[in-house]
Amino acid sequence: MKKAVLIASMMLAASVAFAQEMKDGDVMMKDGKMMMVDKGKAMPMTKEMMMSDGSKVMADGTVMKKDGSKMMMKDGETMHKDGMMMKK
Repeated sequence: MKKAVLIASMMLAASVAFAQEMKDGDVMMKDGKMMMVDKGKAMPMTKEMMMSDGSKVMADGTVMKKDGSKMMMKDGETMHKDGMMMKK
């Protein structure tokens, strides 16, 4: 029982730390859906967003970089509003 509580506590702490790293304008792929952070809360992404480095992120997770290259965000990946990609 103590082991289960310890594991749950560690998972909660990691989740809180990850959420605190997210700032308004950041986007993430979560469970196959694009989410954006607005006013500190994650909400479904409904339209494309332009990042400050010139990258465009579409609501389906497609990323068009300024150089014209294209990629698809995977579950757990985050893009900060400055265009920097982070993995979970």
